[in-house]
Amino acid sequence: MMYMQMLANTSERHKALSLPEIHAITKIEGELLKGARRYFEGNGFWEVVVPHITRATGACENIATMFDVDFFGDRAFLVQTGQLYLESLIPFMERLYCVGSSFRSEPDVDERHLTEFTLVEMELPCDLDGLIGHIENIICSMIKPVTDNRMAELKTLNVPKDHINMLRKLRPPFNRITYMEAVNLLKNQGVKWGDDLKSRHEKRLMESLGNKPLFITHFPKAIKFFNMRENTGNPSIVNSTDCILPYSGEAVGAAEREHEHDKLYKRLSESAMLRQLEQRGGSIADFGWYLDTLKDGRMIPHAGCGIGLNRVTQFAIASGDIRMSTTFPQNRESLM
Repeated sequence: MMYMQMLANTSERHKALSLPEIHAITKIEGELLKGARRYFEGNGFWEVVVPHITRATGACENIATMFDVDFFGDRAFLVQTGQLYLESLIPFMERLYCVGSSFRSEPDVDERHLTEFTLVEMELPCDLDGLIGHIENIICSMIKPVTDNRMAELKTLNVPKDHINMLRKLRPPFNRITYMEAVNLLKNQGVKWGDDLKSRHEKRLMESLGNKPLFITHFPKAIKFFNMRENTGNPSIVNSTDCILPYSGEAVGAAEREHEHDKLYKRLSESAMLRQLEQRGGSIADFGWYLDTLKDGRMIPHAGCGIGLNRVTQFAIASGDIRMSTTFPQNRESLM
């Protein structure tokens, strides 16, 4: 009874689940995390515990979605990413990862948004091609223990047999197109260069390319995070990729990182992210400690990504609703 009372404030979609279904989701989510950690541990990565209350250095691309925290009279935020904290350790430890909560002030209560979700992140010395290889292998490593150990749970959740067969056969390489190629494929949807791709666009790309995992690479610099590295042949784009999965859409955001101090300072100074921060009373000084890690020239070329666990769970269980992807889904109507 207490368990059901705890779930009483969650979404209508989640409340409709039976206890066996909720327990199945819990077990599958756990297997996905085991698979990720198994890959990291087998490939020389160090796990890092990053802070959950931060300055703006804990932000993803949009300062507007950060939760404010009063930190002994100073403005702080609930963390969205551990990326910059991992990056600061690259010169000393090279291969690093973290697993933790990402908090987003998302006003929408729907199948796409949560206010708290688990993010699996890594940073390491490599280029974009090397990073894509790691992402493919991690996703496969996450899915394998689910298909090996959780067939009963997949059946409890009524995952279609053809989808389970696809999961069993999942292997690198995944499909791959450039952002420009994606725009051309979506012209009849009104998409043009410089637009941020929406979930409906991702679904259309999935349908046109066989409903298989897909990398979209080389996005416009103007719509991406300030420290994504410029492409040397075309500075208007960055060496970045999003990994799109069936059912869930964008599950991974990844890129090479800018590691030269002066370039990074200029990019940050000119970014929309900094303008958002200034509107909330912050300044470039919020990034001071991170910029200092690049001053002495020790930083080496590297790349990294963030993998949304809940989006991978959606892919594993063939659900288009992110509220089905975790035991206790959090949105603005489900505070426990």
